[in-house]
Amino acid sequence: MPSRQKSIWISTLRSALRRVISGSGALCVFFSVLLLPFLVRAEKRTLHLDLDADRNAALTSTLSIERGIRTTLSEVDNRLGGLPAKIMTLDHHGSTPQSKRHLEQYPRDDRALALFSRLHSPPLLAHRDFINQKRILVLDAWAAAGPITRSSSAENWIFRLSVDDTKAGAAVLNHAFAELSARTQHLLLEQTGWGRSNEEAIQSALALRGHAAAGVNWFNWGLQQGATRILLRQIRATEADVILLVANAAEGRSLIGAMNSLQEDQRLPVVNHWGITGGMSSDAIARDLSEGFHLCFIQTRFSFLDRARDPFGRAVFERTRQLFPETIKTPSDMKAPTGFIHAYDLTRILIAAISQAKLTGEIEKDRVRVHTALEDLKLPVRGLIKSDRRPFRAFNQAHPDAHEALGGDDLTFARFAKDGSVKLDQGES
Repeated sequence: MPSRQKSIWISTLRSALRRVISGSGALCVFFSVLLLPFLVRAEKRTLHLDLDADRNAALTSTLSIERGIRTTLSEVDNRLGGLPAKIMTLDHHGSTPQSKRHLEQYPRDDRALALFSRLHSPPLLAHRDFINQKRILVLDAWAAAGPITRSSSAENWIFRLSVDDTKAGAAVLNHAFAELSARTQHLLLEQTGWGRSNEEAIQSALALRGHAAAGVNWFNWGLQQGATRILLRQIRATEADVILLVANAAEGRSLIGAMNSLQEDQRLPVVNHWGITGGMSSDAIARDLSEGFHLCFIQTRFSFLDRARDPFGRAVFERTRQLFPETIKTPSDMKAPTGFIHAYDLTRILIAAISQAKLTGEIEKDRVRVHTALEDLKLPVRGLIKSDRRPFRAFNQAHPDAHEALGGDDLTFARFAKDGSVKLDQGES
């Protein structure tokens, strides 16, 4: 029986079951037994999209990514390849080992088609080889470390639509030179694979200019203001005129608090990656900013705050507002907006790949077919950031950017407004 006919039968049978339940008990039992195999088969054919994320410290970015996925799915009636689709939310609590356990579940789930990752780069860096060996179709809408999408083997199953640190390092440095006329930079980086990825990129960009960093300081997660003040005194001693910061929201808030405690003439401008926008402390960072303190960070080139210029963006926001009426009323309510934007665009690309792949019902075969389609999409896909005919290509060592949907030209900078919303630099939306 064709898929569409099966869907009609299942819908009809469910309606009949509801009517029978309101009737006699005997008929209810009879029809329940009769219809159970059909309903079980229907549930078994539901496709899963796993979302492996931190629903604690990084809840802001996690919810933003989830809303982006749900909004896109709503455009196709929550169906993929003619089958119902369900988001499976998995909470790794920021733990790399817990994330590994979620990855191990994927091959055993005969309905899991793809897995969306989250803010943190370290779990993807630690488990990249496992992901590629097990052919886990991973879609990265946030984590930025350069090596994530650059497999050391022929197998590469991670596709990213987000900032790529191999481009972000140069962008941060160029902004410091162009906008701040900074000539002496100090690197302040979290002690993780993400921080090390950025150090390599920034140092390479400095070397191309014939410059060297005034210094490099590292910090661990959980950094407190007292320790931050010590770091700032060390940085001031190097006579740097700008700090290039790679930090997430919690540590970013400690830095801003420590900087605010200094006399105005002792404060240094900060050019940041974008991790400070992804956690629950981002609103507090915006509130704590002193007047005249320069804090900017990387974003990609789309903003709902300027959606008047983009009818497509207006329509997406209106759909989102209707889906989440309690939390999203105005564009300023969309916290960690790039999580939504990237996840929305990436899910649109996934839907196009599934349509092109033509699912067979055999999950292992379908994963391969979707992977192949992602690398060679035939039709353009409209997104919020841009329309792209072929966002990904077949990966090999000669083409290290093959699984990167965005490039350096898609990056810009932004600042916090007092209400915590993210405002792109003028003319950059």
